Amino acid sequence: MLKIYCSEMNTDSPKEYITLITGEEENFSEVFGYRLMDPTQCPSNLSRREGCQCRRDYTAAGLSTFTRVRMDLSRMTIITTDWKFALIHEGHGVPFATAGDCYSAARCPQGRFRINLSGTGFKVTESTRWISQGNYATADIHRSQDGSRVSGICGGYCGKCTPSSSPGLLVEVS
Repeated sequence: MLKIYCSEMNTDSPKEYITLITGEEENFSEVFGYRLMDPTQCPSNLSRREGCQCRRDYTAAGLSTFTRVRMDLSRMTIITTDWKFALIHEGHGVPFATAGDCYSAARCPQGRFRINLSGTGFKVTESTRWISQGNYATADIHRSQDGSRVSGICGGYCGKCTPSSSPGLLVEVS
């Protein structure tokens, strides 16, 4: 069974949303704000440490969490750039299913995203891919076997990853 949350019903352009029942800890997008002083390095074996030899000056940085995401039912896509039910915790709004950084040129991504559609009746299509954009961009994407959860670590100097069907994330009924 699918549940769709309807918004702006008293207007000429109502909108449909999926409620992310797993919460915003499982549905977030981040562009990491730290940049290494020496971008040729990858300290700490890819692990994330804010106490690095860094400066925090990446202007595109931000962290967004989502409790609902807008759905285009005719195209079966989640519109990743709708902010009605998103919280921007720091910096700029980062679209759903997107991550990046300007941390290192040494294939050392630090930006993260997580999608968890469990319990919504939807899943990310098997054909959905993420594309890397920017300098030295790299993406490490992991999808659950049933397609309900996807997580990614992306970045570069400066780089990000986004769903290849941007501005939408292709989904289907699970």
